[in-house]
Amino acid sequence: MTQVGEGHETAADEAGPVLTFGAPTVGEILAERYQLEQHVNNDSAGRQVWRGIDVVLRRPVAVVLRHPGGNSATEMLQAAVAASRVIHPNLVGVYDAIDEEDRAYVVREWVDGESLRDMVGAEGPLDPSRAIAIAHAVADALTAVHATGMVHGNVHAGSTLIADDGRVVLADARADEADSFESDIRAVGGVLYFALTGHWPHAEVGDSALPDANRDSSGNPAAPRQVRAGVPAYLDDLTMDLLDGRVAAPAADALTAELGRLDAASEDEEFEDVGPLRFVQSSSASTEQIRSTPKILIGVGALVVIAIIGLVFGIRAISNSTQPNTQATAPVNAGAGQGPGDNVQTPAPDPTKLPLDADMVRIVDPPDGQRKDSDQAPNVVDGDAETAWETSRYNTSDFGGLKDGMGVLISLDTARNLSEVSVSTSAPGVTMDVRVGSRDPGDNSKGDEKLLKEFTPLNDEVQNKNEGTNFRFTGFDPNQKYQYVLVFLTGLPRADDGDRFKIAVNEIELYGY
Repeated sequence: MTQVGEGHETAADEAGPVLTFGAPTVGEILAERYQLEQHVNNDSAGRQVWRGIDVVLRRPVAVVLRHPGGNSATEMLQAAVAASRVIHPNLVGVYDAIDEEDRAYVVREWVDGESLRDMVGAEGPLDPSRAIAIAHAVADALTAVHATGMVHGNVHAGSTLIADDGRVVLADARADEADSFESDIRAVGGVLYFALTGHWPHAEVGDSALPDANRDSSGNPAAPRQVRAGVPAYLDDLTMDLLDGRVAAPAADALTAELGRLDAASEDEEFEDVGPLRFVQSSSASTEQIRSTPKILIGVGALVVIAIIGLVFGIRAISNSTQPNTQATAPVNAGAGQGPGDNVQTPAPDPTKLPLDADMVRIVDPPDGQRKDSDQAPNVVDGDAETAWETSRYNTSDFGGLKDGMGVLISLDTARNLSEVSVSTSAPGVTMDVRVGSRDPGDNSKGDEKLLKEFTPLNDEVQNKNEGTNFRFTGFDPNQKYQYVLVFLTGLPRADDGDRFKIAVNEIELYGY
């Protein structure tokens, strides 16, 4: 359904406009130019939003009307005039602003799409990468607005529109005296929070159509990671910093740069590697984050301690070098005669078998697969070699040319250092590899298609060991942690009875630290 947005009320809108006198009708032409076609909705302040046609330029327009006009409509009209001077791909274009005393209206670009409010209401919270992309577009629009000295004043889930072509646009600027550059930036945090959780964290004038955030006893909203799973820690910190009045708000251009950096990282799902916040502005004082102060003090203290330890060891080394060596150098037997002062290296821990259960595994069957083997996935981690996941029979070893392969995805509860994947099969001759990634895009055909594009094979050219029906994959990077591991079959052996090609995977085991 085609939708246009709405925002929150300003203080001037709290009483709401009167809509009885001079109510518009379908087919009416305003200012001898804008013909009203359909009443779409009323925004939170009672303004009517219509879809119309510019009969001169023959293009669709959105018409936002309020009754009465005159002084009560001054802020809306002034904001529209100011917004019309800012041209940006993430801002809705404003075409006209007219006051007829009994009513006033703003004519702007019509957007085929829906508001963020309606999208989240229908589909639920968005995935982090989508939420970041939307917040990035909104911040970029604000950068253009703030560069003119103007405050938008209506950054909201209702005024953030998602066009059918994917474009994100910010609509309906209408600031009052209480709004500021900072309140616009805090509202971007609100948009990001809403996209991630489905709840609105800011207090609003009048009744809000958005679910309020879960709050603690002090009224502070719960962090996104407390509301839902799957929100990266870095994104959680950024969102809460934007909402925290104790943390200085960045300028719009600095926030845009930071969200752009995170947006680029999210394309490769590399949230954990993006590093610390980088709100770089012209005035470093204006961007100082309060919570960073104790971190700096801790860091300085740590450096002092390290320097003192280094000095002590340096003095001892110099002292020892001046004394004659009265003992013959001989190897020290491990465990013999070693006291607490001896320098003994602790051996690295041995890898252990990680516990896996049915909830951690699923079958990956790319597009054109029938996904009819999904109920057999738990068999590969039940510890019983007699049970298995069995593929269907195919006419050729390459899955009949129907797909790239099939596999089992293992999703650990948390990222771990891994050392080995062990796979046992019912027969030799199967071709397989192990791939790793940073998320499960979804247990469906489209999710499997994304998974195959995003996951990368282990560097196992030399380290694989195939002993008939037992496979070992040991090419994990010891300095990296893994949470999602895919055992992927790409070639099948002929079935034991000679009837086409198939395989059974009996057990999959993971070893790590």
